[in-house]
Amino acid sequence: MVFDFRLQVFNTVARRLNFTKAAAELYITQPAVTKHIHELENQLNTKLFERNGSRVKLTQAGEILLHHSEQIFEIYRNIEFEINNLSQRQGGKLRLGASTTAAQYILPPILAAFHRKFHNIQVTLTIKNTEEIEQALQNKEIDLGVIEGFSKNAAIKYIEFLKDEIVLVASSKNPTASTGAVSAEKLKEIPLLMREPGSGTLEVIAHALKMIGVSIADLNLEMQLGSSESMKLYMLHSDAMALLSIHAVLKELQSKECRIVDVEGLNIERYFYFTILHGQHEALPELFMKFSRYVAK
Repeated sequence: MVFDFRLQVFNTVARRLNFTKAAAELYITQPAVTKHIHELENQLNTKLFERNGSRVKLTQAGEILLHHSEQIFEIYRNIEFEINNLSQRQGGKLRLGASTTAAQYILPPILAAFHRKFHNIQVTLTIKNTEEIEQALQNKEIDLGVIEGFSKNAAIKYIEFLKDEIVLVASSKNPTASTGAVSAEKLKEIPLLMREPGSGTLEVIAHALKMIGVSIADLNLEMQLGSSESMKLYMLHSDAMALLSIHAVLKELQSKECRIVDVEGLNIERYFYFTILHGQHEALPELFMKFSRYVAK
């Protein structure tokens, strides 16, 4: 879909709040990013960013433009998707692979909607941990992966899909949960449930903990389990706490069966990623990725 590239540059800088990262994401130079932003500011006759050394902050005008640019890009995606599929009769077989969190909590409603729209496409879903999904992709046992974590395998292309947050949760009956927050030192004492080695969730957690001076070895691991669902059910029937995707506990949080316990200084945000092999250009994986973004927005 053709649109003003300057608006895309602005949107990328506004999301990243970093000119260097925006340039890398857009595959252009940092001076080119700066030039596009200056041209847009001149066109609108207002400043969109406040710059203080290496720090970048949106102005009020920038906040307004970010809000509307997100809406504009959503309209573009919808137009492109609907027009591209207006007269196409899609068919064939799509082999999906997904890590357990994505398979249990993200994909089911998307798959149901996909089947309603493209009932001639036969979809199979393999559920394994992130490491195993990447291996299946390289072995060409699946066409498209959906994973959490980002292991940077050189043979694989990672495409951002959906933002997620990992939170520390406890049963509402757990006395420690009533405080609502714990320190990094206190976290080391709490009986914890974690995912198994090879899990993308465990990889992301380990990286975030390192930022507050805590390693996995420092923790009081009560048990490592192979799925978010088993961790959640264990947590609800014990005094252990669990680090889980917010998507895994939405219903339990709403019903007040469990609650989030903040860890001081710890913020674990990540993306679910689509994974394909570099150089792979197949129609059905592309169609599923476009449809998933369309439904998940």
